[in-house]
Amino acid sequence: MRKLLIAIFSIAVLVFSGCAGKGPEVKSGEPTGEVSTFLQGAYLDVATATSKLEAAGFEIVATNKKVVKKGTTIVFTCPKLKAEGAKPGRAYISVMRLFVDDKDKAIAITNPVYFGKAYMQNEYDHAVFSAIKAKIDGAFPGLKNSADKMDFKDLAGFHFTIGMPYYEDQAVVGTASNADLLAKAKNYKKGKLFIFELKLSETSTLIGYGLGKKTSRFVKKIGRANAALMPWMISIEDGKAKILKGEYYIAMNYPLLGMGKFMGIASIPDSVIKDLTKPFKKRKK
Repeated sequence: MRKLLIAIFSIAVLVFSGCAGKGPEVKSGEPTGEVSTFLQGAYLDVATATSKLEAAGFEIVATNKKVVKKGTTIVFTCPKLKAEGAKPGRAYISVMRLFVDDKDKAIAITNPVYFGKAYMQNEYDHAVFSAIKAKIDGAFPGLKNSADKMDFKDLAGFHFTIGMPYYEDQAVVGTASNADLLAKAKNYKKGKLFIFELKLSETSTLIGYGLGKKTSRFVKKIGRANAALMPWMISIEDGKAKILKGEYYIAMNYPLLGMGKFMGIASIPDSVIKDLTKPFKKRKK
């Protein structure tokens, strides 16, 4: 598979003209031009960042320190995010992340407008996500836009380049009842990789999951500043456990990632699927 991906990437170099999109035209009132992937700010420790999120009305879902050294990701949500995530096929938008970088002394927060448009696609409601962004801006004065960004009109139909998956091209990593899938995820390796669970409806739950040590090293390789993409998300809905494919999810979180660096992690998308399929496999008695 690695050879196939490299071949695809090599061909794509000849035709690559940026992050291609097939999304609809921007609606009235929505942003025009580029939207940043992250909102970056001055350094705060985890306790202070957590306190500010809670004071702004956000709920802390999990705190994850297993991605990069001297780095912590705070996963958070709010009623509006959960309501949007409860819609069929939209579970991934139910959480945002704040990365505290104790090494480079900075924080980075996922931009609700950027990921809202990407994950909600044609169901995106700018009033909802701009309001969430305003709450974040109010809690953390002085936030600046990251260098990572993308044209708003391209977010809904984003794919990295020719032959790469879109949002809807998700991988099914397990099938069973929702209860069985959740139990398997929690019990695999005694829960060592299970980060969080967020119930969205009677038929939908989002979980955060860690990757194998070898797989997760890609974050350090292509840039710790965007480490908020971890933990990986698994949507459990209507008897299926699904994930966003690595070629899509990594590129969405690293929109400035060039073809050369992407080729350097060509094996990672397959490794992610393998890692996240293991918890749901049938165990020999």
